[in-house]
Amino acid sequence: MSTERIDSLLGAVAEVAELAAGTAMRWFGQHVAVEVKGDGSPVTVADRTAEEVARAWIAERFPEDGVQGEEFPPIRPEAKRQWIIDPIDGTKAFVRGVPLWGSLVAVCEGDDVLAGAACFPAVKELVHAAPGEGCWWNGVRAQVSSVSSLAQATVLITDEQFLDRPARGARWRQFAHEAGVVRTWGDCYGYLLLATGRAEVMVDDIVNPWDAAALYPVITEAGGVFTSWKGVPTAFGGDIIATNAALAAPVRERLQEYAR
Repeated sequence: MSTERIDSLLGAVAEVAELAAGTAMRWFGQHVAVEVKGDGSPVTVADRTAEEVARAWIAERFPEDGVQGEEFPPIRPEAKRQWIIDPIDGTKAFVRGVPLWGSLVAVCEGDDVLAGAACFPAVKELVHAAPGEGCWWNGVRAQVSSVSSLAQATVLITDEQFLDRPARGARWRQFAHEAGVVRTWGDCYGYLLLATGRAEVMVDDIVNPWDAAALYPVITEAGGVFTSWKGVPTAFGGDIIATNAALAAPVRERLQEYAR
């Protein structure tokens, strides 16, 4: 276990997430040049500057820790404790002036996420969590909903691109038809809605560690269930099914069946 208490790391991830988000906000709603990275995803000066600011904050306060981020190479990858940063999760929304984006920060030891935070400055929401310390939403305890019927549930995905994949897409539509509401309020914003009881299911087909690590304790400490599509409780499975507790078993049974 780290020398710092978990609750101090809980405050730290919140502080650095707010710092990164506040930095990115300087460009939100403005015209910014968009570059396309090798994987086809967009990046802007806001992404890079926000990550640089977060890295500088971590280097000053936790100089022996490693850092992994979306926009720059890792620092001290051999370090036991790693900070994982996504300066703007939802850059496609960001560059279009849509406020459903956030800055994600997690601190991990191996596959154990010690604390995670997501800051959504355009909608003035902050959620952060650590194992055993709860999930906190703008200063109050966050809790997933108790909805137990898929017909009454709000089901979210980031986008519909994976629906063209026959192993998951065709049968996803069958699953979605059973849900009360299906929306693409995706990226990290969907997990915020789930953790705060405003949605019941959030699904992502492909994720990187910086997309998922901060959100794992947010969902689990709010009383939800966060797994890979195979049902493994992890932030590092490459895909995600996140649900409230009441729908955890039936949703995974359906989606795992559909994934075959």
